[in-house]
Amino acid sequence: MSISYDSMLLNLKDLEAYLSQVFKSKVKVEYFGDLKGKEVKISDIKEYGYGVPLLITFNVEGERRQVVMSSMKIDKGFGHDYRSDRAANLILAYDTWNKLPKHAKVFDIGTFTKRGLLSLGDAEEFFIIGEKVEGKEYIHDLERIYNDGKLINLDKERAKALSIYLTEIHSVKKNDPELYIRKIRDTVGHGECIFGLADSYPYSTTFLKDNELEEIEKMCIEHRWRLKKKVHRLSQVHGDFHPWNVIFKEGINFTLLDRSRGEFGEPADDVAAMSINYIFFSLRKYGELRGEFQELYDIFINTYIEKTQDLELLEALPLFYTFRCLVIASPIWYPTITNEVRRKIFNFAHNILIEKRFQPSKVNDYLK
Repeated sequence: MSISYDSMLLNLKDLEAYLSQVFKSKVKVEYFGDLKGKEVKISDIKEYGYGVPLLITFNVEGERRQVVMSSMKIDKGFGHDYRSDRAANLILAYDTWNKLPKHAKVFDIGTFTKRGLLSLGDAEEFFIIGEKVEGKEYIHDLERIYNDGKLINLDKERAKALSIYLTEIHSVKKNDPELYIRKIRDTVGHGECIFGLADSYPYSTTFLKDNELEEIEKMCIEHRWRLKKKVHRLSQVHGDFHPWNVIFKEGINFTLLDRSRGEFGEPADDVAAMSINYIFFSLRKYGELRGEFQELYDIFINTYIEKTQDLELLEALPLFYTFRCLVIASPIWYPTITNEVRRKIFNFAHNILIEKRFQPSKVNDYLK
């Protein structure tokens, strides 16, 4: 597919000049547009919408390459209100993505400006240029299992592989007490996390009890004060280890996307982010954790605990499961799930916060 030179000539030159600087060789752009094949004028990115990933196909030194230009959606809430908020997220991505094994590579961070792609004096929104990853998101596996009602051997192997991967990256520790305390504090108070998610819920719902979000926030503060002392747990993490950010190509070979919120954190964050989805899919299908999703959940959790012997993880999971519960029960992120499912998700969060130490064998008790 060729680019429309008549309408984009000047901006095309800017883009080619920018990429030539990044890849240190002359670049010839073939395509600039969305991931579905719709070309986009560089000058129209603002109107097209920040936050939409854009594909760039180009030739450099005789090699055809593809990269993805990613920016952040301009929106209120979740701690993304200011341009500096969005810039901070992308700068952190640029600083950390290439340090994590199996993560998609990032090549550069830049900014859209009133004149071109480079000058920070006229900077508007920021973007990163990252590797285009081939394969299918892990969420497609879970959707297939949901529809078919059965597992294949590869499903079990992938759940185990994901768990083993976490044991490997979490084995890298860092002695930085202040950073661990910040990570626990941010999990409660950051706009992307518990307080920000709670603020995104409508004031009146049919699935929440009176003052329930307030009570959950209060219990989360208690958990913060319990966990902030466990500074020895600071570990290398992904930070947003959910099925949309895992791309399987074949077998158990996967690549990760969108590492978030820093290079180091609490291991329970990654464990909760993935395993809550086995509960979520089963809850939507069966009203509880059972069948094929319970098998995947048990493989994932048991593999992790057996390999790490990290029983202290069970004390950290209630806070991080609550964070993920507020995501999956959200009318914003999941508008089509039933209020019955939302209610059980909140039962789960409320009950694990009360119990303080999570017990994997009691998932269905927590849902009641």
